[in-house]
Amino acid sequence: MGMTMSQKILAAHAGQENAKAGEFVDCALDLVMANDITAPVAIRQFAECGGDRVFDPEKVIFVPDHFVPNKDIASAAQAQCMRNFVREQGLRYYYEVGRGGIEHALLPEKGHIAPGDAIIGGDSHTCTYGALNAFSAGVGSTDIAAAMIVGKTWFRVPTAIRVELRGHKRGMVSGKDVILHLIGLIGTNGATYRSLEVGGEGLADMSMDDRFTFANMGVEAGAKNCIFEFDSVTEAYLTEHGVTRYRPTAPDPDAVYERVVRLELDRIGYTVAKPSLPSNTAPAETLRSVRIDQAVIGSCTNGRLSDLRAAAEVLRGRRAADSVRLIVIPATQRIYAEAVREGLVDVFLAAGAVVSTPTCGCCLGGHMGVLAEGEVCVSTTNRNFVGRMGHVSSQVYLASPAVAAASAVAGHIETPEGL
Repeated sequence: MGMTMSQKILAAHAGQENAKAGEFVDCALDLVMANDITAPVAIRQFAECGGDRVFDPEKVIFVPDHFVPNKDIASAAQAQCMRNFVREQGLRYYYEVGRGGIEHALLPEKGHIAPGDAIIGGDSHTCTYGALNAFSAGVGSTDIAAAMIVGKTWFRVPTAIRVELRGHKRGMVSGKDVILHLIGLIGTNGATYRSLEVGGEGLADMSMDDRFTFANMGVEAGAKNCIFEFDSVTEAYLTEHGVTRYRPTAPDPDAVYERVVRLELDRIGYTVAKPSLPSNTAPAETLRSVRIDQAVIGSCTNGRLSDLRAAAEVLRGRRAADSVRLIVIPATQRIYAEAVREGLVDVFLAAGAVVSTPTCGCCLGGHMGVLAEGEVCVSTTNRNFVGRMGHVSSQVYLASPAVAAASAVAGHIETPEGL
């Protein structure tokens, strides 16, 4: 019986010829990552478990990104805990404020992710890295602590859902619209502890940034991981970012899938997730009656350069409505610098936006855009749960950068063509 991409990667890292769905495997890891929320907990567990030295100081990466620049004394203490551990352990890769960015945009940009890798991270959106044909999953801080000691972790090999892409996207429709459409179809529990495996002839129409966005939100359908087939788009990205070590993984022709979902890209329009689930989707043009107080363009989901370009295309020559606060957050320092060089930041400032240093910030209701009672936000982030970005009575609508930018101008949910 053939194997899926995830089965092949897990088998290889367990030193086995094959791995069957439902089987438990103990896998060597290529990378262990944690942030300023999950690393301090893992560091304490590391000590309690008798940890002395990490298994490999080049394979453990810490990224402070959630409450940075530090918003209060507690968050400053968390970051300090990370820095102390980095020095004690001699970790090679630690991306300080001003030298890094949001973890899930940063690690691929820095060349840390390669096809065929097995990766865990102390953040649920670690599944982002599957866009580069890797097996990547979020885990808890205790698992991070154990992995930092032994360089391994266990998995129950997931069953798989095949996502078959066909056709071509229309207009400014993006990977965000595609993944919201999928979650709307299968629900937030539709892929629970399954591997979303993406391929098909329509894959060629998905840019690398589209794929990162799609993989990032795989967990919002409950997926253990989301993995894309390797192709020329993947290879071009790896070459651009200096990655030479990789093992492309393809599914066997007779791989077994629990379900196959076929998406016709040319039938997918601008899609918005209404409060308070990513699966509560609707066409953007049906929501024009929804007035907004804030628009956010950024995050690990949609803070990449192509996202900022799309937003700037909509905003150029226009201003955000007087009633709307527009917040733009480039995902990494490199992206921020390029946005400055291209004049995108000038467009945002002329539109009345504030441009933030890279931070998770308002995505999790941490800082840099927390919502007050009853306020409504359209955001390019990944979750719109009750109280996700602030007060429990606030509401978050998830959308693409193009829709978020158009909505900021209109003062209500709008499409680029509707301006």
